[in-house]
Amino acid sequence: MFFVIIKTIHLFAAFIYGGFLITDNLFLNKMPRNLNEDEHKKARESFMMFVRKVVPPSLIVAVLTGLYLISQVFGSIGEDGMTTFQMMLSLKAFLGIWLGIRGFNQVYLKIQPLVFKSHVLPFAFVVTIIFLSQFMYLG
Repeated sequence: MFFVIIKTIHLFAAFIYGGFLITDNLFLNKMPRNLNEDEHKKARESFMMFVRKVVPPSLIVAVLTGLYLISQVFGSIGEDGMTTFQMMLSLKAFLGIWLGIRGFNQVYLKIQPLVFKSHVLPFAFVVTIIFLSQFMYLG
């Protein structure tokens, strides 16, 4: 039962973080087409005011619960090496931990990324994690 509760919390936290990235990359960055610079800055800041309160803690919760979940389902590595499931889960964990470290550094330590300053790379990582989640049980 505890595993199911942690997995549910993980999914909700991941949906909040991923949902922000999807919204930002697919919709918010299109606003300058219809708004002048001042209107765009005001609209984006209005949106980001709420994002800053919810998204960073959601990312941290997603990473921490993900670490617990991987510890429960990874299993032991056999003599033949890692299974396809373990390889996909490892990649998924690496991407999630990278997102968590980047987000924690940026929000809580005020360390801005040296490269990949936009949300495009985190968006690509989230989409990759989504696809890995769908395919890792096939093998």
